[in-house]
Amino acid sequence: MVEIISKRDDPRREDVQVKRLIEQNRSTIVRLADQISGGGYSTSRKPRQKPKAEGLIIHVGGGSPVAAEADPSIRVSINGRVVSVDRNTGRQLHHIGDIRNRGGAQVFVLATKQNGFFSPVDETVAQALASLDGSQLTATYNEEQLAVDIGVKLGIA
Repeated sequence: MVEIISKRDDPRREDVQVKRLIEQNRSTIVRLADQISGGGYSTSRKPRQKPKAEGLIIHVGGGSPVAAEADPSIRVSINGRVVSVDRNTGRQLHHIGDIRNRGGAQVFVLATKQNGFFSPVDETVAQALASLDGSQLTATYNEEQLAVDIGVKLGIA
């Protein structure tokens, strides 16, 4: 024997019977819900009064205030990222490159597609800093000196 089940537009017979049973016993169900919740069920079902504003209420929306102009500087982070940051806000403006360990030496790697970066620097920045790409950091030429040289080449004081 095969039973075929098809979807109908009208509700199922069992659903209609259950809804009718619930509606016939609504007062008993509400009374039991109030007894269990200590009257909380009926009070939660009542419409609430909306709060009314008294006096002057001012809401100021929006984001943080916008600085007039960015004041860029070059910074080398602890994890070896060389970035341009805004002195006013401390936010990163551009990622310039990384300091990587190659063959036991610390080397500056410019953020270009040729060096494998997904988000390379602009062509003008790449041309200005091409001479520093691959420069090795030593005891005499450290991260601070590299940041100064990058700032000079980019015209950042």
